[in-house]
Amino acid sequence: MKNRLSPYNIGSLIVIVALLIVLASVLYTNHLASQLRNEEQNRVEIWADATHRLITADDTEDLSFYLSIIEANTTIPVYMVDSAGRILDTRNVKKPVDDPRELNGPIELRISDDIVQYIYYDESTLLTRLKFFPYIEFGIIFLFVLIAVVTLFTAQRSEQDRVWVGLSKETAHQLGTPISSLNAWQELLQTKYPEDELIPEMQRDLERLQVIAERFSKVGSEPELKPAELNTVVEQTVAYMRTRVSNKVTINMVHCAFTGVLGSTIVNLNNPLFSWVLENLIKNALDAMEGKGTITIAMEQEDENIYLDITDTGHGIDRRMFRAIFQPGYTSKKRGWGLGLSLSKRIIEDYHGGKLFVKSSEIGVGTTFRIVLKQTENS
Repeated sequence: MKNRLSPYNIGSLIVIVALLIVLASVLYTNHLASQLRNEEQNRVEIWADATHRLITADDTEDLSFYLSIIEANTTIPVYMVDSAGRILDTRNVKKPVDDPRELNGPIELRISDDIVQYIYYDESTLLTRLKFFPYIEFGIIFLFVLIAVVTLFTAQRSEQDRVWVGLSKETAHQLGTPISSLNAWQELLQTKYPEDELIPEMQRDLERLQVIAERFSKVGSEPELKPAELNTVVEQTVAYMRTRVSNKVTINMVHCAFTGVLGSTIVNLNNPLFSWVLENLIKNALDAMEGKGTITIAMEQEDENIYLDITDTGHGIDRRMFRAIFQPGYTSKKRGWGLGLSLSKRIIEDYHGGKLFVKSSEIGVGTTFRIVLKQTENS
């Protein structure tokens, strides 16, 4: 099966092609400008020769040919100066320069043995425009490339969204039938073995499966956010995870500095989705620690922001990978699709208006993920 080009590769290809077009245009334009510059130099030399002949001609000589050459120059700015640099005459000059000797030239006009004048000339308007044309073209192509790349990534992002939404909803649909069947079997077992201590645990796991199916069904839909006490939601999720991790793993909760009363820290949440994010981060921490170590969950409030830090004692993340780990498909595990952190980031940032990022990490020491949420106005 052929590999599809990623949007990044396509974007890079577009940029390379655009740069090649600009380079070719610059080279060709410079070639044209060089030819036009040589042509203008030849025209000025002819014009200077005609001017010299007009000045030195006697009364019997026909001057119409020289006059026609002089009048034909309507584009090239020329200056006639004396040996001291004073301007004697100009043609096609709108704003005279202070020192014409800084321009192109000089072309010497020897009027007599004692009188010598000089012709200096500037570039025509056409040549000046031609020199700046590559920069204008570069700006236009850059704008085109920018629009093309943004459109490409937006379309790719929309395609990913459709795939994830379809996958999530199909997963929720597929889970529905076995969950209903397991509920029926659980009720049957409860009736037949009412004293069995394992059946309530089965019931809790079934309820958890229903919550998971509900989470998948919500992906792609605008979730309903309700005011909730963040610490309560976190404590409930942590309590659930504690019963399902190895006894070699410790999960601690730390309530740091709060400007208000901890119990009144209210944020707008969708509980099932937010708990899903927290579970994903804890599971990633467990994988990083390879089943043993300490996970510390710390909450801190600063003004209207509430920070939730999840710190593990795992193998750490290279700083260069801080952003890459949130890309769809990225995973360092042998199993998994690499969607957990990507979906978690979307849930926090797109649905809850917060932020999720790697606060810090050190190889061989551990990693801290930070969630930033806004406190509700009525908390």
